[in-house]
Amino acid sequence: MSFKEKIKGMGGNASYEAKARALREQLEAKIPAGLKLPSAILEDPPLDITRIPETCGLLTVQELAITELDATAVCQKIAAGELTAVEAVTAFGKRAAIAHQLTACLMDFFLDEGIKQAQQLDEYFQKEGKVIGPLHGLPISVKSHYPLKGTVGCGGFLVNMETSTEDCDMTSILRSLGAVFYVKTNQPQSVMHLESKSSYGRVLNPHNTNLTAGGSSGGESALVAMKGSCMGIGTDGGGSIRCPSAHCGIYGIRPSSRTTPTHGGLWYQHGQDGVFASTGPMCRSARDMRLFLEAVLGANPSLRDPDALPIPLKVPDLTQKKLRVGIMMHDGVVMPHPPTIRALNLVKAKLEASSEVEVVDYIPYDHDRGYSLIRELYYEDGGATVRRILEESGEDMHPLTEWVISPPHVKNHDAAQIWKLRDQRDDYRREYSDHWWSQNVDVVVCPPFQGTASPHDTTKYWSYTAIWNLLDYPGAVFPTGLIADSTVDIYQESPSPMSAADEYNISLYDAAIFEGAPVSLQTVSRRFNDGLVLAAQDVIERILQS
Repeated sequence: MSFKEKIKGMGGNASYEAKARALREQLEAKIPAGLKLPSAILEDPPLDITRIPETCGLLTVQELAITELDATAVCQKIAAGELTAVEAVTAFGKRAAIAHQLTACLMDFFLDEGIKQAQQLDEYFQKEGKVIGPLHGLPISVKSHYPLKGTVGCGGFLVNMETSTEDCDMTSILRSLGAVFYVKTNQPQSVMHLESKSSYGRVLNPHNTNLTAGGSSGGESALVAMKGSCMGIGTDGGGSIRCPSAHCGIYGIRPSSRTTPTHGGLWYQHGQDGVFASTGPMCRSARDMRLFLEAVLGANPSLRDPDALPIPLKVPDLTQKKLRVGIMMHDGVVMPHPPTIRALNLVKAKLEASSEVEVVDYIPYDHDRGYSLIRELYYEDGGATVRRILEESGEDMHPLTEWVISPPHVKNHDAAQIWKLRDQRDDYRREYSDHWWSQNVDVVVCPPFQGTASPHDTTKYWSYTAIWNLLDYPGAVFPTGLIADSTVDIYQESPSPMSAADEYNISLYDAAIFEGAPVSLQTVSRRFNDGLVLAAQDVIERILQS
């Protein structure tokens, strides 16, 4: 498949195609001519495109150095007067423009507006000698369905595209903390795929463009991996922060739901609350996750969002206690691919050799039933709303949209059936809570996906992340430092499927296809133990890298 075909977006009828083409042309017109990549690069780029921003000659040495920084370092340097907000947003904005041409990661680009924001912050710093807030001058990228005044936003379909007139709660809070906005990022049709393909294009994985960047926050993961952003906002109702972060080898945390603000997001099933989505950071380092959560929760979002819970972030001191870590090698339904098994074996061996932690084997509890429940909860109208939107707009239905709204998991419910479904959900949560306590673990380390990033249009199993959404357990994803290696990541013997889903997953595996893909893991704990997840992840990653 040619690169042009690979990156191509959703299709539809003539009316849809005309509107989609106009939106793409508007975005392309916002990319300065001086940041356009040569056609020779775009016609046939390598599978690993991560080095192109460094070698294309469009960024200065200083800009390249700035875009190597994580968000914490950017904030520290700005607060120390060693870097200006204008310099920071200019560097990341220029690199974002390059990244988009290679990955289709953006839906809107407004660097000029970002520079104006940054100039005002620099003037304040020069006059007052201090920063306006903990994120002063930090360039932050924003997922498309979170409104940002004056920019393009989308609730998952071309028909609900808008130019937002106001900030949502999250972007308003970030703005008050000193953040600078410069891009909005791509997401999939319906915002309910663990891949990302929209009217604007298919988001490609920078490490291997034959693989997906994940979803639904795939624009964010690709952009952060390309270093066109050091901090992005993602949302997660089934894995949409953790899956793309894992696929692209970056960090991301799904906080416990309703701790971070979600009010004002663009959506098409308002009032559907069988599962609460969560908002969190996608970033370049573990400390950036903490930076984001401390800043946002420190702004007391529950004072403006009545659905937000006033729960502060408490990060425990684990030097005073021996951490008990459960290792979950698989969920009893789908066995992860060889690269992920290799990473799990490595982290288990490293942790067992450490005096800081106690390691046990974690036994999953009926994950197949839990996954079936959350699939049914996502579309309690049987997918009727999605089908109606697509029919009215003339937008083609993506195969993964068809999959996620189709029986046997999805069906229409009357009120009594919805009550029964919620009751089944609550019963499962209680049973799982009892099971967790019986395992006597503080945190669980497990796969964030049944392998590394998958080939395009093939992601049909979400349970390694979605099960924790059903339970509302926070989870953080981190890169192990390993990459898929076709010389070692092979089945030693023919695998025996545990389920139909496992048989499908086995059929996808060809070691050569996944070459170079980052291998990531996930740390999970009980509801509202977000601080413990961050603290444990730090310990686990440090031991792993030792």
